Order: sequence, then structure tokens, then C-alpha cells
Amino acid sequence: MAELSGLTIRQVQSELSKGTLTCEGLVTDYLGKIEANKHLNAFLEVFAEDALQRASLLDKKLKNAEPVGKLFGIVIAIKDNICYKGHKVSAGSKILEGFTSLYDSTVVERLLAEDAIIIGRTNCDEFAMGSSNENSAYGNVLNAADNSRVPGGSSGGSAVAVQAGLCQVSLGSDTGGSIRQPASFCGVVGLKPTYGRVSRYGLIAYASSFDQIGPFTTSVEDCALVMEVISGKDNHDSTSSSQKVDSYSSLLGFNKKAKIAVFPTTLISEGLHPEVKGAVEGLIADLKNDGHTVGEFGFEFLDHLIATYYVLSTAEASSNLARFDGVHYGYRSKEAHEMEEVYKKSRTEGFGKEVKNRIILGTFVLSSGYYDAYYSRAQKVRRILTDKIRAIFKEYDFIIMPTSPTVAFKFGEKTDNPVEMYLADIYTVLANLTGIPAISVPLSEDKQGLPIGVQVLADKFQEADLLAFSEKLMQLSPV
Repeated sequence: MAELSGLTIRQVQSELSKGTLTCEGLVTDYLGKIEANKHLNAFLEVFAEDALQRASLLDKKLKNAEPVGKLFGIVIAIKDNICYKGHKVSAGSKILEGFTSLYDSTVVERLLAEDAIIIGRTNCDEFAMGSSNENSAYGNVLNAADNSRVPGGSSGGSAVAVQAGLCQVSLGSDTGGSIRQPASFCGVVGLKPTYGRVSRYGLIAYASSFDQIGPFTTSVEDCALVMEVISGKDNHDSTSSSQKVDSYSSLLGFNKKAKIAVFPTTLISEGLHPEVKGAVEGLIADLKNDGHTVGEFGFEFLDHLIATYYVLSTAEASSNLARFDGVHYGYRSKEAHEMEEVYKKSRTEGFGKEVKNRIILGTFVLSSGYYDAYYSRAQKVRRILTDKIRAIFKEYDFIIMPTSPTVAFKFGEKTDNPVEMYLADIYTVLANLTGIPAISVPLSEDKQGLPIGVQVLADKFQEADLLAFSEKLMQLSPV
């Protein structure tokens, strides 16, 4: 068995084609690693039998010289809010305990069509609500770099699965930073695509105008290849874009000098860790030395981002989660005997504390008398932000800022202070509010060896340039 650590998708496929690796051997190796790292709690369920059967079929396909897909033999994990027909999906919540999906999400359908192997579903904050992966009904995911620290949320299990080498690629979802922040905390690549670039069909909704599915990988090259597969128009999702999908993996050569915007407020923000600040400032200096233009752009809205995001996202969550009522499917309270009790007790017992907090907050901002004061005003702020971003990208190619104000924090450090926890998303929510693509790539490590990521944002549907520039950054970064 060839050593898998550090190999890209193309390198793994080269070993498969040469016969030094087999799909079955690959899956067996990953299953062994998952078992050896069970303490990380990254997986809620491993599809061992399914994965081995599929691997055997793919090995036969290669042996018979049949055409193979772009992701042939690649072992992928999916976040536990992405539907896979015939497999359980719970969104990390007790209220969906035991529920089996009746259909494939579009991203799963596309992965399988390109000969990928899905090895399991990964742990996450309940209904993707959280920045630390401490809100799952099935326990915390541990950061492989330091088991006393969070992996980030909500896609913590997906990030750790790639970080710890338990799969080649994983998929997460990003509503306000749930791919990029865990990617930063775990030292991997994580991309939130442009809103509409990837179909949301089969993704259990948190906030429908924010949610996007994206990949975790160890390299930008792998991220680009996965994006080629999962992107594109889908008739099942009316918000998906019909804009052409580029061959991202063949466009990774960035041979021009970029114009990069930096918001000074992001580097003097209260709570920004000195080592994170130093790492980002060091990268900016390296970019200038490499001939790129870096300009400061006044951005006066940083302090308004979190409030705007949480007003709008919780309002959408209140609406989306109304369907989980103990009647149609999922958890139903054993103490409920009348219809009203079924609703009240099932939702009270089935939802966790953070989900209930956000449903209540969302219901409040949508209620009569408060709608105009909160929800309507937040929508106006969102429009202002979108116009501001559009103006920036008329002048600059990219925006660079920290992914997170800190490195991975310790379990329990922020759970008693929800405001402090929400502020962990201060740099990531902008991309979701305005619908633009954003990526976190590993930048460096702090003195304790904890990963630090940097975030790059681009204009809508400019994933090709974003990925190519990110590949350039990976060459400049010391990690």
C-alpha cells in the first residue's frame, strides 16, 4: 500500500492506474484509520460495507478498461446534513434520530456519477448552528492538532476527517463560516462557493439564502477538482446558477499581478489574536514583495455584520425548522398524548439549547411589531453591504483578511458567552451576506503549533481566479 499522506487526488489516481493501489485497499486503509481515531468523534456513521462494495465494483471497472470518472476511487465523507439515499441523516440533532433519506442530494449524485466512494457521515453542530462543534447531540468533535480544543463549527467533523487523514476529501456546508472557520482551525483548505454555484437540493436547510455546500481538502488542486464536479445548474434547486462551470483544476496557474484590498478595521479589531494578526500582515508583506498591489479600503460596516447576519439567519431558521414537529418523521415525545403536546414536547425535547435559542430569536424578529425594526432593517443593511462589495470588486481582484480572530479555542471557553461565540464569525459572515465566494487556506501556525488560516474573497462566480490565487498563496505560505 502506497503512503497516502500528502497525496493529491491525481496522485492517488495515478497509483490506482499503475496497480500499486486498489480502491478496495484504499477504503480498507481509511477504515482502519477511522477506527484508530474514533476518539476524535469525527464520524457519526461509517458506511463500511457500502464503501467496500463500491470499491470492489470500481476495481473491476478499471480492470475491464472501462472509462472512469474525475473522482475515480477517491474516498469522500459528507456532513450529516447532506442526504444520501438509503442512509441515515440527522443534522446532528436528536429530532431526526433514526431518519433515513429517501433520495440523494444533488452533490452526492454528482460525486457518485464521477466514481467517488462515500465512506460515512460526519459529526456537526446541530442543524449547522455553531462555531465550535459543541452543539451536536452526539458529542464534541476533537481537533486532531490538540484534543483539548474545538475543531470549529459547524462542519467540524468534516474538517477533522481531512485533517486527520480519515478520507481524501469531505463536504461541509457554510451558512456564516461553517466551512472556512473549521478549515482555519484544522489547517486544511475550505471553500464556500458563490451562492447558487452548488445546488442545495438535499441539504437540510438552516438559512436558505445563506447556505452553500463546499469541499474540505488538503490542497487547492483537490478543491478545484471537486468543485468542477459538484458545481452547476440543477433543476431541483431554483436558486442554482446556470452560469458556465470552468475547468477549475486546469486553471490554477496564476501568472498576473493581483490588486488586493485589505480592510484596516479587520486588523485592529478587538479580540484579534496577535499571532493571527502577525501572520496575515506577514503574508501581505510577502504579496507586496512579489509584485502584487495591496491597497487599504475603508470598510465601516465590520461592527454591523454579526447583528445583520444573526437577525436574518435566525429568521430563516425559524421558518425552515418549523417542519420538524414530531408528526411527519423523526423524534416524537413519549410523553405527548394530544396534538398540541406532540408539537410542544417533541420540539422541546428534540432540539438542543442553541437551536431553540435561534428559533426563538428568529420568531421574535419576524413577529408583528418587530419585523420592521429588525428583519426589514437587516435586509436593507444586507443590500448596502452587497453594493459596497460590488464597488470594491470594480477596483480590486481580491479581499484578504483573517479567517478567524483566534486559533482554535479550548472546549467550554466560549459556551457561557454566546455573544463572544458569535463574534468568532466576524470575518466570515460577509461572504454569506453578499453571496460571494471565499476560501480559507493554511497560512502558518502559532507558537503552540495550532493552525492559522487566511481568508481570500473574490467577486461572484470568480472561483477560477480565487482558486488560482489561493494556489499562489499556498506556495508563499510556510506550512
